[in-house]
Formats: sequence, structure tokens, C-alpha cells
Amino acid sequence: MFSERRPGINTRIIFYEDRNFMGRSYECSSDCSDMSSYLSRCHSCRVESGCWMVYDRPNYMGNQYFIRRGEYNDYMSMWGMSDWIRSCRMIPMYRGSYRTRIYEKENFMGQMMEVTEDCESIMDRYHWSGGCHSCHVMDGHWLMYEQPNYRGRMWYFKPGEYRSFRDWGGMRFMSMRRIVDSWY
Repeated sequence: MFSERRPGINTRIIFYEDRNFMGRSYECSSDCSDMSSYLSRCHSCRVESGCWMVYDRPNYMGNQYFIRRGEYNDYMSMWGMSDWIRSCRMIPMYRGSYRTRIYEKENFMGQMMEVTEDCESIMDRYHWSGGCHSCHVMDGHWLMYEQPNYRGRMWYFKPGEYRSFRDWGGMRFMSMRRIVDSWY
């Protein structure tokens, strides 16, 4: 078992090669860009503390899944994944206000709305039939979804500017949710 720890950070996730927490394990308390040197595969995990994004490709690429404290004994069946977890990113604990600006078009063009709460449907709330194509996250950590009602593929956004989503398959998002500290 391999363990990474950073002082003052109280997060921990354990990955297992096989379903139902069997086989070799890898314990982690910080980001890991490629688990292949620790595990030959990963089919279950246990989140003991913290919130995480897990990815089905190395270097935080591919499909993303948000997980929080709990046991995921066969996440491949649960999420319909065709591959196993290859990398993970810890979501830092955040307490404070949430604020992001979303734009109707790439490069901060078109209509702009400032959002401070979860939004179940960008189309219904702002009447943007094409969804959001760029954003500037100013405060907090957010999950963006490709479909209304927090469905479909999701993406994790931390504070920063996101001028275009072309690198993520040209997606647009249609709903968004704050990652609140009560999820810890």
C-alpha cells in the first residue's frame, strides 16, 4: 500500500484493484495523475474523508466522476463506466461565497450571467437554448453538467477562467451545482 499525506489536509481515499474492496490497494490523500504504477486496474474505492474527482484516464483526462465520503464497491456498474479509474484529484475544502460568471458563447462572448447558487437548468432560468460555452469561476468549486437537472457527463471547475470547452470535446453545460463544504 502506498500513502501520500500533506500536513493539515484531512482527506483520504483508498483504491482497490478488484470489486468489493478486494485485491491490492492504494491509499491517497492528494492528487494522483497516474495510478498505473501503483495498481494494474481499479474497480472499487472507499472515500474515508473529503471530496474527489476521479477520472477514467491518466492526467485528469476522460470522463470525470464526483465522489464523496462513502463506499463504491463496483462503481463501473453504478456509473456505466467502460474503463477503470486512472487518476484522481482532491477537491479542496472551501467555506465562503460562491460566484461564477457564465457566458452564452466562447471567449466570454454573448450574454453573461453571474451565478451564486445551483442552477438546475440554464435554458429555463436564462433562456439560453445552447447552454453555456465559457465561464469565469471567481469563488468556490463547481460541478457543471452537460444536461439539465444535473445529469449527463460532469466537469469540475475550480477558480479560474475557462474561455472555451473545446479541449473537453466541445461540450457546453446546461446545469451547475456548487460543491459545498457540507458534503465533507
